[in-house]
Amino acid sequence: MASEKAEVERPGASTNSDSDLEGIAPGDVNERRLLRKLDLRLLPAVSILYLLSFLDRSNVANARIEGLLNDLKQSNGKAMTGNQYLTGLTLYFLGYVLFELPCNIVLKRTTPKFWLPTLTIAWGIVATLMGVTQNMAGFFAVRFFLGVTESGLFPGVVYYLSMWYKRDERQYRISLFFSCASLAGAFGGILAYGIAHMRGVGGYAGWRWIFILEGLATIVIASLAYLFISNYPETVSWLSKEERAYINARLKADSDATHDEKFTWAAVTNAAKDPKVWLYGACFHTMSLPLYTLSLFLPTIIKDMGYTAAQSQLLSIPPYAVATLFTIGWAVLAEKYKRRALFTITTTSLAIIGYIILLANKHPTQKPGVSYVGTFFAAMGIYPSVALVLSWPAINVSGQTKRATANAMQISIGNLGAVIGTQLYRPATSPRYVLGHSVALGYLVGNVIVVSTLWWLLARENKQKEEYLAANPQTSGFHDSEEDLKLGDRHPRWHFNT
Repeated sequence: MASEKAEVERPGASTNSDSDLEGIAPGDVNERRLLRKLDLRLLPAVSILYLLSFLDRSNVANARIEGLLNDLKQSNGKAMTGNQYLTGLTLYFLGYVLFELPCNIVLKRTTPKFWLPTLTIAWGIVATLMGVTQNMAGFFAVRFFLGVTESGLFPGVVYYLSMWYKRDERQYRISLFFSCASLAGAFGGILAYGIAHMRGVGGYAGWRWIFILEGLATIVIASLAYLFISNYPETVSWLSKEERAYINARLKADSDATHDEKFTWAAVTNAAKDPKVWLYGACFHTMSLPLYTLSLFLPTIIKDMGYTAAQSQLLSIPPYAVATLFTIGWAVLAEKYKRRALFTITTTSLAIIGYIILLANKHPTQKPGVSYVGTFFAAMGIYPSVALVLSWPAINVSGQTKRATANAMQISIGNLGAVIGTQLYRPATSPRYVLGHSVALGYLVGNVIVVSTLWWLLARENKQKEEYLAANPQTSGFHDSEEDLKLGDRHPRWHFNT
């Protein structure tokens, strides 16, 4: 049983045999070339959609400093207040949280090729309508339905990628995909700076054109997405018979991705009963508040340091650009060393330093450079940590419906933090924003605690499984029977990534 014991020691292992690869000659398929092919076919498509998603949800921050509040009126004819603007931001996340799990269930029961582009067209239409909204009530309605229509994309894509890549390959791909969030922040600043100069064209203010042009771009690209989004390995035409068989074999030897699992509510309940799923949600909850407060308020924070609206749009670009590069680099290292918790704690600590700098500067208008440096540390810490915690369920949860549910639950639980965050950066607290920065700092400290707890729990369960296998070396492999598959991540040979 030496081979079985070796399998237990191999990180990420989920079966005791590579026999599924038998029948495929080593020279038939070059694995490295195949992975490059998958990356080029799959990642650009979903990454573009997520770039559009984050752009359409966060461009309201750019529109705000271009006069949105003054132009949108209350029922009494007065301009919308800053606190009412915050209510609109909150409504977005309420829509997101309420419809996230149903959207992932729809994806499981339809196909990615249909569902992901359809969602994108829907939110593109809603985002465009933001540009012609005339009053506060319209602003509230559009923000809510933007959250509803965007809610299914991220958890859907995470589940989708888990059906193509082995467990130890997913974190890097999910991090690359998520890096489009910070990239959207950089693009948003550039686009807002340019589009704002269209003020007066067609009788519209510059902030309206930000929504209209970016929303129309989303609709056009999403319409093309029906052509370039793929379904699952067994149905695509761009794989050869040998490549399809090889992907099927390598996935079968690694996880449940090839299992023809039917949707059941019992699997949904199984996810809800697993404490680890709630901890995955808590990991994102403690990151989502800093993530969304930074993306929704960074232009305003910079403007309140004493810069003009145009300068603020441009100055918001560098922190996001650096965060994008750091997220990708950090993903490479985390993938190389196969560690999640330690790398998350490290970058979260970097973000903690950023908020300490922001809070320590008592005179941001007199020393704007100090606070600006703080935004770099915050962005460089937040985005890599979010990418890591969001990839954890895709790596560790089995079977398919449970994983789809866990992904959706993680985002829903997480975005409750964003709901809280949208109410913290009130105009009365400008320019230091002590309340917002302090709560974000507290959440980041909480993230270190939650991640450490999950790390301990996963390591403990791995040890228990290893002890069981040592005492029961005859234990069947992860795919040896239908009963083994039903055990999912409870199977003794399923090793959790820590």
